[in-house]
Amino acid sequence: MKFIAFERQTQGTGASRRLRKAGRTPGIVYGGSAAPQKIELDHNALWQAIQKEAFHTSVLEMELGGQSAKVVLRDVQYHPFKPQVLHVDFQRVDETTRLRKKVPLHFLNAENSPAVKADKCLINHVLTEIEIECLATQLPDYIEVDLGNLHKGQSLHASDLKLAAGVKIVTHGKLNPTIATVVEPVEEVVTAPAEAKADDKKGKKGKK
Repeated sequence: MKFIAFERQTQGTGASRRLRKAGRTPGIVYGGSAAPQKIELDHNALWQAIQKEAFHTSVLEMELGGQSAKVVLRDVQYHPFKPQVLHVDFQRVDETTRLRKKVPLHFLNAENSPAVKADKCLINHVLTEIEIECLATQLPDYIEVDLGNLHKGQSLHASDLKLAAGVKIVTHGKLNPTIATVVEPVEEVVTAPAEAKADDKKGKKGKK
């Protein structure tokens, strides 16, 4: 994805407030051999881009001052209740940059799994995203999770994910995080209302 940024000449709380009133969003880009640079973006264009999953997970092409640079989105600050982006951070990357970044999980084939198809179970998504480490050039937009072989009583773990060479999962001390679990259907037990039971007992006493 490509977006346009502009050099930001002013800084400070007051200047940022004026930028936002003018429909602009302050930001910063850092990393690489260049010094951190303050930028601003058109808020409406940014808001539309930020609704797309790929803007959060892909290597982006930023046009700034007539030059292009590869960047990844690092942080977004939102207004507490307005549909407004207050600030954005980007990191410059190249083919040597190694990243740690969370990417979304896309679940596939649940409806075809024996657990769902034969045993009428449900599949619970324990995680919806996972952190990975890789070169910027290897960063995937998402990771597919194939649920088609899950059976009743099974779970799917991080070690079951198929990753490209050079991409590894960051577990933060957890040996093998659970990605999805099979939830068995709950059987409903129909019981007679308490009043009906009481009337039945009275009826039996009356017959005696």
